[in-house]
Amino acid sequence: MPRNDGSAAAQLLVELRRRGWSVGAAESLTGGLVAAAIIDVPGASAAMRGGVVAYDTRVKHELLGVDGELLAAHGAVHADVARQMSEGVRRALRVDGSDADVGLATTGIAGPESPDGQPVGLVHLGVSTPEGYWGSRHVYAGTRDEIRRGAAHGVIALAVEALTSARE
Repeated sequence: MPRNDGSAAAQLLVELRRRGWSVGAAESLTGGLVAAAIIDVPGASAAMRGGVVAYDTRVKHELLGVDGELLAAHGAVHADVARQMSEGVRRALRVDGSDADVGLATTGIAGPESPDGQPVGLVHLGVSTPEGYWGSRHVYAGTRDEIRRGAAHGVIALAVEALTSARE
């Protein structure tokens, strides 16, 4: 079992282990940073199912089930896209007929330029569990790397908040 060393990823794994739950990540702008942060914690294999780097919008639609009309109307950087990604990764990481219990999602614009006029640093985060959905919108400042790392940390922290608030 992972120690609670104070990191958000370690805290997430403690909560998942306590519940006997699994987790998966659907990542766009973070490109695997969320999965890597969780897997960096010893004992992560007890809960981490895997991840999908859905950088291409077609992967969001075809693999994760994000609504094509939503993507056509609003693009990939939208609160509802984050929600559908977090729900879709749970299904995509189904094992032995059982969905992953928790789905994490990141979608946003890391820069250096914005392809659609939305601000660089705009990120939507999503956490889906059997108990509900938690989403948040952020505009991170900094370099491309800082925005990506902020989003990765942000979705893990959001998941910890969701799991700890759900049990209180």
